[in-house]
Amino acid sequence: MMYPYMILADETEIIHSHIIEENGTQCVEVHFERPTEDGFDAARCSLPTYTWTKREGFTDKEIEKFDSFLHSNAHLLYKYAASGGIKIA
Repeated sequence: MMYPYMILADETEIIHSHIIEENGTQCVEVHFERPTEDGFDAARCSLPTYTWTKREGFTDKEIEKFDSFLHSNAHLLYKYAASGGIKIA
């Protein structure tokens, strides 16, 4: 299951998975997607290792910014992944 997290000013949408148990470790997959004229730019990172498993269309500088973003937001992403996404009234 994937849950919406945030949409950035450049229309990049950030979504995250539920908690995934892998070898006794709680993991969360975070996906970044931005519309383009030809489809989408996409990137995916696995927490807690911050391993990028997919990178299409985003520059190295953008990935660095996303990495910094993830380090600042990981605690919230885990919180929302455990509770079934952000609860908005």
